[in-house]
Amino acid sequence: MTVSQDPNSLAFLFDLDGTLVDSVYQHVLAWREATQAAGIELPVWRIHRQIGMSGGLMLHALWRETGRPVSKEEAERIQRVHADAFAKQAPSLRVLPGAQELLNALTTAHVPYAIATSGRLQSAQHTLKLLKLPPGTPVVTRDQVKRAKPDPDLFLAAAEQLHVPIAKCIVVGDSVWDLLAARRASALGVGLLSGGYGREELERAGAYRTYDDPADLLRHLDECGVRPDPPV
Repeated sequence: MTVSQDPNSLAFLFDLDGTLVDSVYQHVLAWREATQAAGIELPVWRIHRQIGMSGGLMLHALWRETGRPVSKEEAERIQRVHADAFAKQAPSLRVLPGAQELLNALTTAHVPYAIATSGRLQSAQHTLKLLKLPPGTPVVTRDQVKRAKPDPDLFLAAAEQLHVPIAKCIVVGDSVWDLLAARRASALGVGLLSGGYGREELERAGAYRTYDDPADLLRHLDECGVRPDPPV
């Protein structure tokens, strides 16, 4: 697909897990292993509902559901176990359908984009290396901001690195936390179903449009203001 675009008119800010890389359920299983190691038993579906938050916020949410307090030291230990468990699953990670083609199309069209993930670099490195990102592509991880999603810090930092006003950015994410953060940042949100959230959930959280996966978004880039070149 060939597209053309004024490079100063808009930019894309992409979440990573479940948006560009099929890694949500590996994170879920890694969190289950980490919480079980700490003696916290939770159904997998409850863990999945919190994916997209920072690890700290997730543990707070899980504490709220279980009533079991988690000390700062225990939280740090749980997050270390999660990182190790996720690393063991790295060989099963795959780029989502159309993700690389979508990024390539934006690069060809000179539409800037950045990656903004609630994951720390220790875990994000396993997914980032699956993508062929152009040199200099901004990547903002949890380590670089004060607060992660649903706070807007990650997307604000990514837009700043692109030197594009946040109001001209389109946030693409697979979770309600991505879209809530996009709304708080005053950016337009686009939802993908590839992370396991439903269309209505994403739309209620603020998605302007929802698509099945990156390949589906690529087919509908014109709905986001990126116009295909006219046929020759």
